[in-house]
Amino acid sequence: MAPKNKTRDRIVDASLELFNAQGERNVTTNHIAAHLGMSPGNLYYHFRNKQAIIAELFAQYESRVDTFLRRPEGRALTVEDKTFYLQALLAAMWHYRFLHRDLEHLLESDAELAERYRAFARRCLLGATDIYRGFAEAGILAMDAQQIEALTLNSWIILTSWVRFLCTMRSDSGDLNEEMMRRGIYQVLALEGGYTTAEAREGVQAVYQSLHVPLDRIF
Repeated sequence: MAPKNKTRDRIVDASLELFNAQGERNVTTNHIAAHLGMSPGNLYYHFRNKQAIIAELFAQYESRVDTFLRRPEGRALTVEDKTFYLQALLAAMWHYRFLHRDLEHLLESDAELAERYRAFARRCLLGATDIYRGFAEAGILAMDAQQIEALTLNSWIILTSWVRFLCTMRSDSGDLNEEMMRRGIYQVLALEGGYTTAEAREGVQAVYQSLHVPLDRIF
């Protein structure tokens, strides 16, 4: 295994911090270098341009989601799994929130990243479909294949557009917080409400309460 490059890691970490706080479009490689107290030339030694840094951050996000967005082997799904998936999505979306805020611009600016993102999206949709199928087989959701397909797609649309939605509703998009992101995860859970079985309702209701954030704290 190749040794970790601490300078490269510092550049990636600082870029993520600045992109999240200010938006990717408002941050240049000179800003990143100045933030780290290094010369632009030193930064370019590790990354040829800002797109290369973004690609590295997307690879991190992609790997993180690929790790958890899958159905466990050898056992039925439980309501506790629902909490796990939603909390994992919340953490990943918050940590890499700039990707969601500036997604269309990022994909328009980098054809290779756009192709990687499309492949990632297809994997996510397949993985989420299989997970929802598992919840149906476990008696937690009462859904047929067509309903599962629609729920998966609607969930994806909410998750990938929620940060952008928040930015359009607030005068200062730099003040987003994790509580606002939690409400987006709650919106996904709310889509399932009509399909929750009587047996699972009490447990799912507890998940609702853990994710609910009043709208007057969002807008």
